[in-house]
Amino acid sequence: MPDIIKLLPDAIANQIAAGEVVQRPASVVKELLENSIDSGAKSVQLIIKDAGKALVQVVDDGKGMSPADARMSFERHATSKITKAEDLFALYSYGFRGEALASIAAVAQVELKTRADADEVGTCICIEGSETIRVESCSLKKGTSIQVKNLFFNIPARRNFLKSNQVELKHILDEFTRVALAYPEIAFSFYQNDIQTFNLQAKSLSERIVDLLGNAYREQLITCEEQTDNLTVKGFIGKPNSAKKTRGDQFFFVNRRFIKSGYLHHAVINAYEGLIPADTHPFYLLMLELPPEMIDVNVHPTKTEIKFEDERTVYGILAASIRRSISKHHVTPSLDFEIDINIERMMGFQSAYTDTTQHKPSSGNGGYRPQHFSGENKERTSNWESMYDNIPAYKEEARQTESLVFSSAANQERTIGNSPAEENPSTFQLHNRYIITQVKSGLVMIDQQAAHERILYERFTKNLRNKNGASQQSLFPQQVELTPADFTLMLSIEQELNALGFMFSVFGTHTIQLNGTPSEVTEGQEKEIFEGLLEQFKHFKSELKLDTTETLARSLAKRSCMKNGHPLTLAEMNAMIGQLFSCENSRYTPSGKATMVLLDLDKVSQLFL
Repeated sequence: MPDIIKLLPDAIANQIAAGEVVQRPASVVKELLENSIDSGAKSVQLIIKDAGKALVQVVDDGKGMSPADARMSFERHATSKITKAEDLFALYSYGFRGEALASIAAVAQVELKTRADADEVGTCICIEGSETIRVESCSLKKGTSIQVKNLFFNIPARRNFLKSNQVELKHILDEFTRVALAYPEIAFSFYQNDIQTFNLQAKSLSERIVDLLGNAYREQLITCEEQTDNLTVKGFIGKPNSAKKTRGDQFFFVNRRFIKSGYLHHAVINAYEGLIPADTHPFYLLMLELPPEMIDVNVHPTKTEIKFEDERTVYGILAASIRRSISKHHVTPSLDFEIDINIERMMGFQSAYTDTTQHKPSSGNGGYRPQHFSGENKERTSNWESMYDNIPAYKEEARQTESLVFSSAANQERTIGNSPAEENPSTFQLHNRYIITQVKSGLVMIDQQAAHERILYERFTKNLRNKNGASQQSLFPQQVELTPADFTLMLSIEQELNALGFMFSVFGTHTIQLNGTPSEVTEGQEKEIFEGLLEQFKHFKSELKLDTTETLARSLAKRSCMKNGHPLTLAEMNAMIGQLFSCENSRYTPSGKATMVLLDLDKVSQLFL
């Protein structure tokens, strides 16, 4: 039987290895930035063209390399970090695997220029597809400049799998942001197609957060610090009221290395328990420092997952430090154990109702009378009507006769499919939340928020398909400052936003000016709705994996629909009922929540049996 197992050629082996290390242009950015940090650079420049597909260039002022080191850096498993196996568990730096440059050079055209401080001239090396084209001397100041051109030029299938420029640029921004946050003492600059996107000076961590993520974070940051014998936690967390429905503003760094950990994320969420809704995520940037022998970073090709020697202890210390930071900044509500909780509930009920109805309870009946459980049942129950003394509507009805007489219009019958042509007194609002209306078979209870969401969703979907959304011009255009990722996202869906009715222009770095909004957006809430739209869009995009049109229609309908608690006139209720019944699917919201419940006469009769 002939031998069938053969050694792969180096070029093919390098391309296979590149599949682990180089997945997209952002992978190249990550590896090159980490190399610059390992070189001791104080200033790093990132230059991108065509979202990294045409060019990724990193220039630093680090210590540079000698001619021999420059040539050796492109060999597989060549590294200055490891000499024996035990060194794997004492790593503080990055590229210890020694595959980054070799893998990149296997799938791109690479030009490396470097000069060490002790050398008079630098070294220039050009490689294409693992094949060295030339090695020569060059004039260069101390440091390293490496260009990666035409990524995947020799593997067209891999290049075809790359996403659009906006998507690839977003991944690059994510990698750049993580590295820049981990090293605020290093200056970073970022150029996209010869336009400067960032110019970050060496600053404190809090200032770096604001420079990268926007001024909105300036008022949200809470300092978090904890130190034990083997673990140090430091960084910032966000105030509970700034929590968002989408992830993306959560950063864990272990010994300056960005990691993803669902276990540690759970520790943070557990510390916020009771302060934020269950489906939201707070901002945090937490740096954990512990001896390298207590962690194993060599468990994932991209090094974003690590193992802890004692993860339970890390979990407990992290959660405790966050709780302490929240309490120190007086974010958690204080408890007064001297007040009867039942009295508080009644007082809260009265004040909430008073604010809603704009009526002030009379001084004689406004207080709550504590109940005495002495067994005198007759006395305790004889004045049960006094529970409603502070409700004006009830007091008004109490003055009327006991027999309630409805007008004859209440007996008019109509089907669900018919829109009322005139005001129908049998339609009314319940607790500013539900619309109750009579139909032929019984009555219909409509959730006004869910109904309005369904109406807007179908309207926005139609506008996106026909590209004819109505826009109302803003008398005073508002400026909206976005994070780099949100700004890139907005540019990627600019045509769809215009079709909905959003009109805007770029106004500085990562800032736009809202000149017009859809006619359905309430005046004065244009900025809030636009920011909420992007947030909801990211949430739906990550959770549901829908196309852009569907996601945008759902997002805008969710953010701009009428919220519960909004009072409606009879004409507004009738108009909403008519619009809802004319929808293609009037019974459910886009997410599947019921918009209405039909109670036929048989069901109503059963309630009295």
